[in-house]
Amino acid sequence: MTNNFDYSNKNVFVAGGTSGINLGIAHAFAKAGANVAVLSRNPEKVDNAIAELSKHGNQSIGFAADVREVGAIEAAFKTAHEKFADFDVLISGAAGNFPAKALGMSANAFKAVVDIDLMGTYHVLRSAFPYLKKPGASIINISAPQAYIPMEYQMHACAAKAGVDMITRVGALEWGPQGVRVNSVTPGPIEGTEGMARLAPTDEAMEAVLDGLPLGRMGTLDDVANCCLWLCSPMASYITGIVIPVDGGRSLGGGSGIGARFESKSD
Repeated sequence: MTNNFDYSNKNVFVAGGTSGINLGIAHAFAKAGANVAVLSRNPEKVDNAIAELSKHGNQSIGFAADVREVGAIEAAFKTAHEKFADFDVLISGAAGNFPAKALGMSANAFKAVVDIDLMGTYHVLRSAFPYLKKPGASIINISAPQAYIPMEYQMHACAAKAGVDMITRVGALEWGPQGVRVNSVTPGPIEGTEGMARLAPTDEAMEAVLDGLPLGRMGTLDDVANCCLWLCSPMASYITGIVIPVDGGRSLGGGSGIGARFESKSD
């Protein structure tokens, strides 16, 4: 990925930043010159991410901690701040999900997704706030289309991600006077991610996904990362409290594949 954004001497923290979309975001900021800290539950993934990010030539550190455990998250931010000083960018992207009917999962299964996605977001933002640059810091919560598009087999994720977007809006209201911006980025279908493997596990399911994309293609890690680079830059300094879909038009709700089917029938 090439970009014109310069994050030299900036400090970035990516919660959930050791795999998938969030690791792609971490790489983008590191390539742009930032020092990057990452956090996730898996120590091996943390070590691997640090090794990869360090290749960009900047400082990279990582923490193995569960976003559901607020004490561990507070400790991670305290240590990261001692290493880097104030953070210019916070990406909160830790998430958990699985397809299940509302009546086909236990109360504990529902609670697990809410605890990771919603409570985890709150723990990350609350723990990070004392260490954010004021004024000037930018927070991005990585949301999901389930926040505003009801989906079968996704009652737990829909509820949790809708809450994440409200955390974004309320955070923007409460923290704006201190110069901290809070926004959500909502990735659509992104190729090669664990989420797509879960939600579209068959060729037929993937074809249905593509039929619903006006741009006619899956998104890439760079598509999401580029949005985050822009949103955290001075170019977006007057933008706060919004939810930006990076989804190829999927959230428009139309049936982009319908026209093609009509055309094939008329040929």
